[in-house]
Amino acid sequence: MTENRKVSSLRELAQDIAPERDLWPQIESQLAASGSRAGGAVTPAGARAAVPAQLRWLALAAAVGCIAIGVWIGRSALPGGAQPPLASRSPAAEGAVPIAWVSDPRYRREHDALLKGLGAQLASLPPASRDKVVTSLAAIDKAKQELETALGKDPSNALLQELLVNTYQDEMRVLTDVHEAGNAGKGI
Repeated sequence: MTENRKVSSLRELAQDIAPERDLWPQIESQLAASGSRAGGAVTPAGARAAVPAQLRWLALAAAVGCIAIGVWIGRSALPGGAQPPLASRSPAAEGAVPIAWVSDPRYRREHDALLKGLGAQLASLPPASRDKVVTSLAAIDKAKQELETALGKDPSNALLQELLVNTYQDEMRVLTDVHEAGNAGKGI
């Protein structure tokens, strides 16, 4: 007589109970029957190996498709447009694509305003500070031109894009410092 009690763990089940019948011969005969309908003998191991191989090819095709779409979207989303490129001050290198990297009107307005008063503010600085500022601005301008030319050749290079943004920020810092120092009448 079996006792009805609640089992709270698999460990409480009896370990020595044998199954009423062996199910493997029936499973094997069904697999053989389905294999003969498909045109070949299918073994359980073969069936398991065929599915992952098909899935691997499907996954590979999906990955290649995703990469292709990502590259296509990335290329079409690059900055550019009707504005003249910033690198137009120097002749473009052969094979370079002219691209405008700065399109924010607020940046352009502030940059132009800082450049407009730069001469007078430089004149109000001590000679040593003035030389440092002129040298820094020349180095920054050269770096911008080189980065813009390199980006014209390889517009999707994220490192070059980041370096160019950092160079723009450095230039704005120098111009702002000169503006503040020139207004206060002190050196940098």
